[in-house]
Amino acid sequence: MLEADTIIRPVYYQIVERRNKVWAFKEGSPFINLFNAPNLDMEELFALFDTSMEKIATEFRRINGGKQGYYIANILDKKYYYCGPDWSDVKAKLLEIGIGRQDRMSA
Repeated sequence: MLEADTIIRPVYYQIVERRNKVWAFKEGSPFINLFNAPNLDMEELFALFDTSMEKIATEFRRINGGKQGYYIANILDKKYYYCGPDWSDVKAKLLEIGIGRQDRMSA
């Protein structure tokens, strides 16, 4: 994966892609684990936040009718966003909702 493809986000922001009739939940690798938290699979993580893949997919259908492309689920605050059809749309949406920054070297 290229650096341009890398997205750093809190664990409770989940990225999902709608491909034809399938919701593809994107799993990532931990970048940093300051609290030595256990590495949970997606089902365990969703259960921890009192949700599931099915509930998230239902919310995505509500906000955009299940349109093809990328979505973000904030499973902590139960907020759902449609990003757009391209991976770059995910980064733009994360910036729009206050996750990350344009220049990674700025403080």
